[in-house]
Amino acid sequence: MSPAEPSPPGAAEEEEPCLVPGCGAPSVRRLSLTEARKAFPSLPDKGRRAPLCREHYREWKKSTKKARQLERAGW
Repeated sequence: MSPAEPSPPGAAEEEEPCLVPGCGAPSVRRLSLTEARKAFPSLPDKGRRAPLCREHYREWKKSTKKARQLERAGW
């Protein structure tokens, strides 16, 4: 692709750093800020989405696993 051509939709632009304080790893997932705060209450107010690196995304998954299972079982 030449620089004049637009990138396809959904293509990775610049990777944002992880929003967790003290971590600067490239993000792999973006969660809603309120959802991410369930595991990381000290996240700064920066937009509506919280980019998380692989390690912190896994930590979020583990800490909210039971609540997410109960939420899915409700329907």
